[in-house]
Amino acid sequence: MEIRLGERTGETVKIYFQRANTPEIRRTLPQKAKTLEEALADFRETRKPGASSYGRTIWADGAYVGDVWCYGISPLERPNGMLSYCIFEEGCRGQGAASRAVALFLPELVQRFGLKSVGAFTFADNLPSIGVLEKNGFCLMEAFEEDGILSRYYEKTL
Repeated sequence: MEIRLGERTGETVKIYFQRANTPEIRRTLPQKAKTLEEALADFRETRKPGASSYGRTIWADGAYVGDVWCYGISPLERPNGMLSYCIFEEGCRGQGAASRAVALFLPELVQRFGLKSVGAFTFADNLPSIGVLEKNGFCLMEAFEEDGILSRYYEKTL
């Protein structure tokens, strides 16, 4: 499977919101935007100079299958940002698409923003996400419970 990253647009934000807004994905990836209008407003904020969020689309063999993004970008804090990703195309899950997309995305964060570290949260039972992080060299920093849900915090020096 050939994985490449692409530009986010208003159209891809609409597709992502629709495709990732499923009970299965919401169970493993809390969504900030509750409406399409909120998702588009958040996207417009990422286009402004000095934005603290940056994302890319994930393409597998020419088809749009998900997104990868960094939020809370702040070169003066540790970590310098927080990583998140989602493969909404069910047939691409478990095929290495997210791992490869993260591997392509991390150097962009260094080049574009000068980031030196990035963190990521995942639920403790989300074994595919844990695999993506560990394959990309993230280290488990903390395991904790929040609102009755076991979670993990990972970090990577870039």
